[in-house]
Amino acid sequence: MPSPNREPWNEQTTIRLLKAGMVLAVGLWALLIAFNNIVDYDANWQFVQHVLAMDTVFPDNALKHRAITDPRLQALAYWLIIAAEWTMGALCTFGALRLFRAWRSRARFIRAKAAAACGLTLIFLTYFVGFVIIGGEWFCMWQSPIWDGQAKAVMFLSCAMLVLIVLLMDEQRVLPS
Repeated sequence: MPSPNREPWNEQTTIRLLKAGMVLAVGLWALLIAFNNIVDYDANWQFVQHVLAMDTVFPDNALKHRAITDPRLQALAYWLIIAAEWTMGALCTFGALRLFRAWRSRARFIRAKAAAACGLTLIFLTYFVGFVIIGGEWFCMWQSPIWDGQAKAVMFLSCAMLVLIVLLMDEQRVLPS
């Protein structure tokens, strides 16, 4: 006798598997970013230092008083970014595994979306708030010909938001019965 919690393999269950796969891809990508920031620490460390020091913004910038030049505070900011990247990667990967375990039941799949949605939202917060608002506007990163990471940040958060939108869409509303 089939379990009442298991639906047959159909279009809706296939879409659930695709959603779980998208979340897993984002989670693995975020873990790779965090791993790279540990293994090749200096590459992005220089980025963080220059953005916070505001040493490559326009010379007559009236906002340079915002600069953070203390290496300890710069290191703290960098480690907070790395911690956020590990956390978003872990949440998305864990969320994807929960989604893969729940794909045969609509109710279980809906309940399993929370961890993935938290991870995807953390990506938005990290890259939009951290890089676009704080880095881009507060520290005037957009003025730097070398250390402007806003385009990359927008690419990252756009991918995550697209996956979040797809994840949160109700499969039953997408496909007619």
